[in-house]
Amino acid sequence: METADIDTDLSLFKYDHLSQLPADYRELTEAERAERIAAARETLGDDVVVLGHNYQRREIVEHADFVGDSYGLSREAAATDASHVVFCGVTFMAESADIITDDDQTVHLPSMEASCPMAGMAEALQVDAAWAELDDLTGDDEVVPVTYMNSYADLKAFCAEQGGLVCTSSNAADAFEWAFERGDTVLFLPDKHLGRNTAHDLGIADAAVEWDPWADGGADPEAVADADLILWDGYCQVHERFTADHVRDVRERRPDANVVVHPECRREVVEAADVVGSTATIRETVADADPGETWAIGTEIHLANHLDRWHPDVEVIPLCGEACMDCDAMRQIDPNYLTWVLEGLVEDEPRNVVEVAPRETELAATAMERMLEL
Repeated sequence: METADIDTDLSLFKYDHLSQLPADYRELTEAERAERIAAARETLGDDVVVLGHNYQRREIVEHADFVGDSYGLSREAAATDASHVVFCGVTFMAESADIITDDDQTVHLPSMEASCPMAGMAEALQVDAAWAELDDLTGDDEVVPVTYMNSYADLKAFCAEQGGLVCTSSNAADAFEWAFERGDTVLFLPDKHLGRNTAHDLGIADAAVEWDPWADGGADPEAVADADLILWDGYCQVHERFTADHVRDVRERRPDANVVVHPECRREVVEAADVVGSTATIRETVADADPGETWAIGTEIHLANHLDRWHPDVEVIPLCGEACMDCDAMRQIDPNYLTWVLEGLVEDEPRNVVEVAPRETELAATAMERMLEL
């Protein structure tokens, strides 16, 4: 990727050095692994911190020191003295943790299979190729790229090199305004739904156009030339499953229910909801609910399940009922993998280390530091 002055590769090959779970770990029962994880944690003490993303299953989060969203978890790890950070999440999250934590902290991703599909929809090599096309179509207009935190480190680095920054679902509107102060057009990637919802919040939805990286030309040239906002055609496979029919159905079945959804959902779902916000906002909404309230949750099923356990005085139901599914990538962090990684640290055999290259780290950190200045 020459424009960002860094060497990179497709994510499919970037972490092919990570190991799969050995056969003798595959048949552990929940009781066996819980005992072994506890024993390893006791031996390792404060030398290890385990991070559990909100979308992880119960058998993972119950062993985590911190449970939260990707960026918040990375900051929690950086604030500890732990030499080893075991991130029970997906690849881009482990990368972000490696960027944010100190040089003497090593980040581990339990499973090599935990790769976010949405992050993979905007590979840095692919974006770099599209950047040249966009440059021709936008003429003298200054294009500023903004990437969602849910992207690989090399794409964060690309955005930094091109004068852009990173955003979260909570500060996307601020990031857009930052970018518009510095350029004429914003390229937002990889989540078109978060981008479109943010555009509506800012009153610029009519000035947005989608760029399809798999289509010849990406988008209509005249539409791109006239656009203020270019939305990369990527999406979260979990949140795109939700529809306005799900909201209507839950309101018919449970007229007393409130609906809270993630801004990665389709526009019509966001418009039909009572509350829209990040996983942190969803957690806060349920935590602040009055006893006896009912909340339908429009995000990954495991967070809905956690909230139902954590707040027994509030009725928490998944927005799409039995049709709700978990995140395929998050599912790859099997508790047996966590056992294997922790026992490796006990044996002084670090397993599945995720390390971002120095140049990528420097640039990606710049993109995140710009976000912190918002």
